[in-house]
Amino acid sequence: MKQKKSSKASLEDRKIFFLLMGFVMVLSLVYIGLEWTNTQVTVYEVVDMSFLEEDELDDVVQTTQQETPPPPPPPEPDVIEALNIVNDDVETATIEIRTEDDKKEVVSIQAPVAAPVIQEEDEEVIFQVVETMPQFPGGDAAMMKYLRDNVRYPVIAQENGVQGRVTCQFVVNRDGSIVDIEVVRSVDPSLDKEAIRVIQSMPKWKPGQQRGKPVRVKYTLPVNFRLQ
Repeated sequence: MKQKKSSKASLEDRKIFFLLMGFVMVLSLVYIGLEWTNTQVTVYEVVDMSFLEEDELDDVVQTTQQETPPPPPPPEPDVIEALNIVNDDVETATIEIRTEDDKKEVVSIQAPVAAPVIQEEDEEVIFQVVETMPQFPGGDAAMMKYLRDNVRYPVIAQENGVQGRVTCQFVVNRDGSIVDIEVVRSVDPSLDKEAIRVIQSMPKWKPGQQRGKPVRVKYTLPVNFRLQ
């Protein structure tokens, strides 16, 4: 026969309760143990200073370090003022100061004077080559015709059978006249003389020009002498 127990007598239902109560008691003991300390009380004794005599208090003197004062500055030298007395009759230089009113004056600026133009003395200058060479009236063809019509073969040269080319040079002036005839290549004195004579008898040439102005030009002209 199975024996039944009373529910009041059973401790299994209160097991958890007792466990929680044990935890609470343990925590309480730990807290009490931590908070339980020995408190030290310090007692300060008040000393009465009235028993000290005034003489003893006077003996206590506060000492301070005295600083050495700086040396006094050296005495300043005596200054003697010298007055330079200037006579009133001495003339002084006068300085002229221009004010703003003076700036209103009209300043006239004169145009620079042009230097005189020096014309070249080209009357004595003889050119060898110019822009426009001098020319016989009517051109080279007219000049060759003039030589054929005016050259006279010298008799002595014909008898001796002398012939050749005589080269002459001369200067054509600005007015077309011919001057300074000379023979630069000679063949025979008689032929040279005839060549000079024919050139001297020529009419005035058309003068040579340089920069649009007539100038003197040296011209070279060969004169042929040939026997027929």
